[in-house]
Amino acid sequence: QVTLVESGGGSVQAGGSLRLSCEISLFTNNTNVMGWFRQAPGKEREGVASIYRGSPVRFYADSVKGRFAVSQDVARRITYLEMNNLEPEDTAMYYCAAGRILFLKWKDILKETRLDAADFPYWGQGTQVTVSS
Repeated sequence: QVTLVESGGGSVQAGGSLRLSCEISLFTNNTNVMGWFRQAPGKEREGVASIYRGSPVRFYADSVKGRFAVSQDVARRITYLEMNNLEPEDTAMYYCAAGRILFLKWKDILKETRLDAADFPYWGQGTQVTVSS
C-alpha cells in the first residue's frame, strides 16, 4: 500500500526558507512521478513542482519558478521541496502526491506549465506553511 507522509512545514517571515520532505512507503509502477501541490483557503489546489523519476527536467509553476526546487533521494524514498525567498502569497497547506504519468504526457505538462491533481491518486495529509510579512 502506498502512503505519503509530509514534514517540514512551519511559520517563517517573508524572505525566509523552508524545506518540505515527503516520504513514500514504496515506489511502484504507479508512482513514477511525485508532485507538490498547495491550497490556500478559498483558492483552488495548485500544482507547484514535480519530479519524474529518472528525468533531469523538473516541473515548476510560474508562481514559484526560481524560488522553489524539487529533488529526490530515491534510496531513502524521500522527495524534497526547497522553498526560498518565501512570500506571504506562499501561505497554504502543502501536499505531496504520487502518480503514474507517461513520458509523453510529462512533456505536455512541461510545455503547458500545468500540473493536474487528477493525475495523482496518492496523497499525503499535508503540512502547513505560513509566511508572515
